[in-house]
Amino acid sequence: MNNPAALRITNIYKAFADKQVLTGITFDIRSGEIVAFLGPSGCGKSTLLSIIAGIEKQDDGNIYWMGAPIDHVPPHRRGFGLMFQDNVLFPHLNVFENVAFGLKMSAMEKEKILVKVSDTLELVGLKGLENRDVNSLSGGEQQRVALARALAPQPGLLMLDEPLGSIDRSLRERLMSELRRILRQMQQTAIYVTHDQEEAFAISYRIVLMRQGKVEQIGKPEEIYRRPATLFTARFLGLTNLIPGNARAENNQHFVDTSLGSFPISKPLQGPVTVLIRPESAILNGHTGVLLQGKLVEKTFRGNLCQVRISINGTLLEFNFLSNSDLPNEGEEIQLSLNPQDPIIAYKSGPDQLTNRGN
Repeated sequence: MNNPAALRITNIYKAFADKQVLTGITFDIRSGEIVAFLGPSGCGKSTLLSIIAGIEKQDDGNIYWMGAPIDHVPPHRRGFGLMFQDNVLFPHLNVFENVAFGLKMSAMEKEKILVKVSDTLELVGLKGLENRDVNSLSGGEQQRVALARALAPQPGLLMLDEPLGSIDRSLRERLMSELRRILRQMQQTAIYVTHDQEEAFAISYRIVLMRQGKVEQIGKPEEIYRRPATLFTARFLGLTNLIPGNARAENNQHFVDTSLGSFPISKPLQGPVTVLIRPESAILNGHTGVLLQGKLVEKTFRGNLCQVRISINGTLLEFNFLSNSDLPNEGEEIQLSLNPQDPIIAYKSGPDQLTNRGN
């Protein structure tokens, strides 16, 4: 995307009583971009969203919308839309009246409201349900009515705070795809707050990963997954193949020695490090790259993938293979190699191991 910044956040700080909730948050969101705020509960992502919406006031820092400061603009004047996890519909209003509510509040003409509500309901797949009682709708239909209500006024920025958190997994999977399609079709600038990495990866163009009120890493979903910048990021993403090692240089090349053997690394690190081996980097019975041999401890069927746990020199590693792979039985020996195109990542150990990085 080459679009200019629509939203600019600079050096935002916020504390409640004696607890610092946000510390120096800075980033941009481009026009038409969907950005996910991802992180564990309590990391400050919902507080940041409330500050952008104008519901909360930051202690320091600035917010700009289309180049103009909006720090002192009240929430109803910012032209932003909000959708929450418990975005309760008005139970005494039908589907049409719920979606039309914001349009009526803005004094839009009746004929235009009819067209706008009809178009928005069609967009979210609810055309023909205008007169339905919202209490008779399924959970997924109610979520789509709430989305239509947020989209109908055409907000400059749509903010969604854990919108799929209260529905079951199968429905959430379907709504993720629908939500992504709708937002991208509308070229809607949006912020999506979630603690679920699958939702963030599926819906957003970029991710702002947060930890304890700070930005840990910003990047495209594939960048964050393939190149986690810190140990915290790797662990948050569920990457468990983290092995202690010692980095060294030899003949102008850089290596890390571990219980599994020595691995080449690209960054000039020295001393204690933690090595990340990605779960999809293994090649069964491969003959290129780093060769590993161990015992297959456990196989778990995961649909199109089979997750295996392998013991190599007393170290347990997890790898993913296609389910139709010719894997040995549990308890048998297994040989594999590490894909040289999937480089080893090493994180330098230090006073705060979670914030130092290296590759």
